[in-house]
Amino acid sequence: MSGAGRASAAHQRFSLKGSRALRWTVSAGLAAMVAIGLVLLFLLTQATTNRDMYERNYARLFVLNVVVAGLLLAVILWIAYRLIRRLRQGKFGSRLLVKLAVIFALAGFAPGVLIYVVSYQFVSRSIESWFDVKVEGALEAGLNLGRVTLEALSSELASKARASALQLADTPDLSAALPLERAREQLGSSDLILWSASGQLIAAAGQARYQLNPERPSQQQFRNARVQRSVTWIEGLDEASPGVLVDARIKALVLVSSTSLGLLGAPRFLLVTQVLPPTLVANALAVTQANREYQERALAREGLRRMYIGTLTLSLFLAVFGAVLLAVVFGNQIARPLLLLADGVQQVAAGDLTPKASLRGRDELDGLTRSFADMTQQLSDARQAVQTSMAQVNAARANLQTILDNLTAGVMVLDAQGVIVSSNPGATRILRVPLASCVGQRLAEIEGLQAFGKNVQAQFDSFLTLNHEHGLDHWQQSFELGNTAVELAGRQAKNALVLVARGAELPGATRLLVFDDISEIVSAQRAQAWGEVARRLAHEIKNPLTPIQLSAERLAMKLTGKLAEPEQALLTKSVKTIVDQVDAMKRLVNEFRDYARLPAAELKAIDLNALVSEVWHLYDNETSRIPVRVALDPRAPRVQGDVQQLRQVLHNLVQNAQDATESTGNTDDDHCVTIKTQWLESAGRVRLSVLDCGTGFPQDILKRAFEPYVTTKARGTGLGLAVVKKIADEHGARVDITNRILDGRVVGAQVSLSFVVENVVPG
Repeated sequence: MSGAGRASAAHQRFSLKGSRALRWTVSAGLAAMVAIGLVLLFLLTQATTNRDMYERNYARLFVLNVVVAGLLLAVILWIAYRLIRRLRQGKFGSRLLVKLAVIFALAGFAPGVLIYVVSYQFVSRSIESWFDVKVEGALEAGLNLGRVTLEALSSELASKARASALQLADTPDLSAALPLERAREQLGSSDLILWSASGQLIAAAGQARYQLNPERPSQQQFRNARVQRSVTWIEGLDEASPGVLVDARIKALVLVSSTSLGLLGAPRFLLVTQVLPPTLVANALAVTQANREYQERALAREGLRRMYIGTLTLSLFLAVFGAVLLAVVFGNQIARPLLLLADGVQQVAAGDLTPKASLRGRDELDGLTRSFADMTQQLSDARQAVQTSMAQVNAARANLQTILDNLTAGVMVLDAQGVIVSSNPGATRILRVPLASCVGQRLAEIEGLQAFGKNVQAQFDSFLTLNHEHGLDHWQQSFELGNTAVELAGRQAKNALVLVARGAELPGATRLLVFDDISEIVSAQRAQAWGEVARRLAHEIKNPLTPIQLSAERLAMKLTGKLAEPEQALLTKSVKTIVDQVDAMKRLVNEFRDYARLPAAELKAIDLNALVSEVWHLYDNETSRIPVRVALDPRAPRVQGDVQQLRQVLHNLVQNAQDATESTGNTDDDHCVTIKTQWLESAGRVRLSVLDCGTGFPQDILKRAFEPYVTTKARGTGLGLAVVKKIADEHGARVDITNRILDGRVVGAQVSLSFVVENVVPG
């Protein structure tokens, strides 16, 4: 898998984990909200039926609501802070998130506020309607009715008890059981008990006789009965509760007075117990309980109203906060794919085609993010392929440029009008024109190249015409640049830069021009031709020269003394002229012969400094017309060379240098000829140079100075430098000729030969 594929897979795993975590968080939040809502709904429902439970759990409920509301508020504030921070930082998509959050929050807040207002009014008015004046009056009437009923029953029971007490006034204690039983039946009571004044049980009738220790009235009750003659009270109503069956009783304690003296004169007390009807007890308890609750709620109705309103308010907070939280979460869920796509589009527009994150959901927006990520990956792969192709093209172009820069041939690209589009250094070197600065100019308008440019343009025009007719793919033509006249062995010849050019058509209406300098080849061909001419001239001319000279000398010998003085003088002068010219012809023929038949060099290890010193001594005397100086490099190693041929080279160069210096008319020591050797360690060569103080060479001579019979001397043959060049070639040496420039003017010329040193590696 490629690096881009691994990055894409990592992004997908990350987005999948993030989506799962977000879904789990949302699910947990929804579950918590539903649970809290159900608890609140249950408690509100139970409040109307079980007020005690509601009051017991109200504090916990309130605290729970406050904590949950605080947590939701903190979460909302944190989310709002993040949204505002993103908005201030100018992050992409922040405005959309804020807009969605506000829309969803309003969608949840507005219905909640409406329901809250309606519920608030309903609860407030409902609570006030509970405490009506009529209801309170009815409850008071019911209580009074029950109280009057119980008092009537108590009075009736007390009257009956006093009547029974009169019947038992004279009954002895020991025989009181039977009368008590008859009295109980008459009264219809459940129990009758006769108590002594000290609180001792005397006799009992009914259920009490089965009790070992029946409940005795209190001393206060005995005193009240003694004073008031009778006392009544009700038992069992205080311990009773609605819905629970209890035995509520009315008890009457009356004084039993005796009319006889003696022991029977001590007061006794009769306790009568009568059970109240269950219906009456239940109704009385219900009315009492209702009145109690009514009074309690009437006293606490403001707190109750606050409790209900507080619960509704907390419920509203929970609903609103939950709605806002869910709005932000679901808004983020909706906006997340859009923001992811928009951010990816911005990155792609900026040129960033790195793998984009995608969502693994099943809806269309998540699928769109995956499609966009796949498209971006395809674009990245395509751009990578294009970059690879461009790199290959650039590499090929760089290689081609390197080849063009290192070509000895000149290469130029021209448009249809002959304007230079590009050129290589070889073209600049051959034409000796800074073509790099001439890009955009017509070749025919460059100084010195007008004729060449016009000829090239004409060749291209002709070629394009013939190409359309005959299907030619290129043209080739030779040109000569520079038409300076040079004296050449007594004749006028053209010194020209000889080029062979080749042209072809390129795509885009451009033209390719390739040319090479064949001046050296032409020069070598000329040297070879001159050598052949010299050999033949030497052979053809030398043979008749000797007979001519002998005939002239014989003629002078035969006629001397036989002619008159004038004729004798004419004869002598004519013979001398013939002999002198024959000698000059012989010298010329010998030079021709020497140039044509220069023997092969016999290379041996020689000390170049010693050879220069040996030759220098021949010119180091007072009779030398131009002083000769030497500057030898003692570090110069031995070179391979032919002593005789190198001696001839030195003589030719020194004599040419003396002639050039003498032509200026300066023959003092400041204008001398210098022979110099120099060890070029970096190149591994020894350079031999001869410097003069003459006028230098014209620029049109420098290119052809080593061709035979090219000379600037009036009487020279032009073979001196040609012989030097031929000997240098035999030695594998490089020969150069330049003008010496000082302060912008020519102060002489310099001819140098560079010899390779064997077994020396250049540094």
